[in-house]
Amino acid sequence: MQMKNVKITVMRMACHKDLIEKYENPIEHACEMTLGQEFISKEAKKPDGFCDSAWDSVSPFVFALSHDAEDFYGGWMKNKKSAMISCNDGFRPVSFLVEAIEKDAE
Repeated sequence: MQMKNVKITVMRMACHKDLIEKYENPIEHACEMTLGQEFISKEAKKPDGFCDSAWDSVSPFVFALSHDAEDFYGGWMKNKKSAMISCNDGFRPVSFLVEAIEKDAE
């Protein structure tokens, strides 16, 4: 079976400044993502430039979609071959649309 490519799109970026001020040590470049940015996962591999921490959150869905899985959680998404997943950063969560695509749709 040939695996599908999976497109990962940055859909929303939040920032909880009150939590950052109260709990986080100052860091530079906490998130390098930009709204609307797109990545293509080929063979269920992490795309170049994609955040390692965010990959931990989206990779199970990327793997499943690349192997033709669909309809996660019994009809959660309008497009059965997609998922909306947020990274695990409690200070700056990023929401990603993860969707299987045809190889010629890159």
